Amino acid sequence: MKKLPLRKTQTVVVILSFVSVMTLFMNSCKVSQKVAAKSGAQLWTENCQRCHNTPSPSTFSPEQWETIGLHMQSRALLSNKERDKIIEFMKQ
Repeated sequence: MKKLPLRKTQTVVVILSFVSVMTLFMNSCKVSQKVAAKSGAQLWTENCQRCHNTPSPSTFSPEQWETIGLHMQSRALLSNKERDKIIEFMKQ
């Protein structure tokens, strides 16, 4: 098997790395679009109820839901958009 010169090897590695990064980026965009299409109720069901029974939306005031949303965002690894949709759903 013929060895590639070092410069060509580096170029191949850079190109393959770029293609890998772009593939990951494109896949994350698809996931973001799927999340954007979901309602607050769907996100609430998928993210909140998987760990515990959630209280009725009327249990807390809108201000309290804001605080709860900020706290739970980090625990459930939610994006800002997901958190906002869930909070709006709970405030209704």
